[in-house]
Amino acid sequence: MFSSKALLISRSYFFPLICAGVLSACAVGPDFKQPDPPKTSTYTETTLSKQLVTAPGVPGGSSQEFIEGADIEAQWWELYKSPELDALIKKALEQNPNLGAADAALRVAQENVNAQIGGQYFPSVSASGSATRQLQPSAIYGLPYGSDTYNLYNTSINVTYKLDVFGGARRAVEGARAQAEVAQYQLEGAYLSLTANVVTGAVKEAALRAQMQATEEILKAQTNLAEVTEKQLTIGTVSKVDVTSQRTLVSNSQVDLFTYERNLAFARNQLAVLVGELPSNANIAKFDLSTLQLPQKLPLSVPSSLVRQRPDVRAAEAQLKAQNAFVGVATANLLPQFNITGSIGSAALTSAALFGPNSALWAIGGGILQPLFQGGQLLAQRRGAIASYEQAAYQYQATVLNAFQEVANALRALETGAQALKAASDAERYSYETLDLVQHQYKLGTASYLAVLYYQNLYQQAKVKSVSAQATRFSDTAALFAALGGGWWNREGPAFKPKDIASKDQNETSGNN
Repeated sequence: MFSSKALLISRSYFFPLICAGVLSACAVGPDFKQPDPPKTSTYTETTLSKQLVTAPGVPGGSSQEFIEGADIEAQWWELYKSPELDALIKKALEQNPNLGAADAALRVAQENVNAQIGGQYFPSVSASGSATRQLQPSAIYGLPYGSDTYNLYNTSINVTYKLDVFGGARRAVEGARAQAEVAQYQLEGAYLSLTANVVTGAVKEAALRAQMQATEEILKAQTNLAEVTEKQLTIGTVSKVDVTSQRTLVSNSQVDLFTYERNLAFARNQLAVLVGELPSNANIAKFDLSTLQLPQKLPLSVPSSLVRQRPDVRAAEAQLKAQNAFVGVATANLLPQFNITGSIGSAALTSAALFGPNSALWAIGGGILQPLFQGGQLLAQRRGAIASYEQAAYQYQATVLNAFQEVANALRALETGAQALKAASDAERYSYETLDLVQHQYKLGTASYLAVLYYQNLYQQAKVKSVSAQATRFSDTAALFAALGGGWWNREGPAFKPKDIASKDQNETSGNN
């Protein structure tokens, strides 16, 4: 063991210096100030209707009402009342690789904070030991002849500590913590994007399936009419042009059917990838617009709270905080650097005497370094840090503007989408009634074939538009929840919930997101 006298000397000099350095430290550079929220009380240029137009009797046509100031549920997609959709999102939260990568990036950033704290706030302590056999000529002692051969044993503990007089270390830790916040909100953004994409993907799948079914029904009716027209050709009541025109209409509907079939396959493949599966192995459920319920109560956050709810805005703010801290680090690098070092140990010619009363040695020292000339490097680094802060400030402003734009777009889309669905459902109903009447008149010989052809096209377009308008209501509702932040702050548990985790430590870290 080291002698008690050496330990007392080390304590009497070393620890007071550390305490003095900590107490006298001040952090240079600007202190971060959270940006004020935009000064506005509304999202849109004109006043919105609190109650949206309804279209009774069709999917997505139920009533919707904006509830100002209401909070958003964490699992907002459950408002669609679809067990298949809930199961799909649960699977995506367990298997989506992009979400897993964002979770891993957060853990990397958190460990970087721990590394910065350990490296910046605490002294560096190391232990060393050596054993050497040496030969030295007597001439080094001023003797004319002879030499000495001996063993030398040495052990020591070395301590190095950088006094954070100007707060450069604290600014470095502050910047690392802000970068961890960036990673945290990027994870929340990935979570929000994933859940919203699964919802809209399921709605798209359902819409394509409905449009495909509608086209199949229309194609069947067109094929039946083509057969009737061919029979009428044989008895001379219609011309060859009427037959070829109807067959052209049948062929065009077949092309539309193949297009819907292709797009439906694409939509299902996209859902498979979102849940982290190969398209061939995904076994995605089939969705139907008629089984989805349109959320009736739509929460509408006050504009001042939007900047605290959107993950992208929070990430941009954290990035601004990090760049602000790095300005402090660059400023501190221009100022004197204070260091203290100390060591305590023992040296002896034999291992048995290594910890004897006469083998102790110690040293303590302090140093100061003031950069004088480095070719303008430090000044350039500080100017670059200031420019990076200004860049982050503009990026934050752009992110806030984009957030308000997305909410305004979603609100207007919901308002006009409700009106469009009502008009589309009316058009579908009227065009079907008209086509049915004209087809009966045609079979009785009181209507021309051109009239049938015209109203067939009219009904086909109206039917497809109606299905598209129904899907738009569901998708626009999901877009509003996503634009308002998705309620991630009300979620219990981590964003990423993998079924199989490589180690217990990873599971515990991921659970603290």
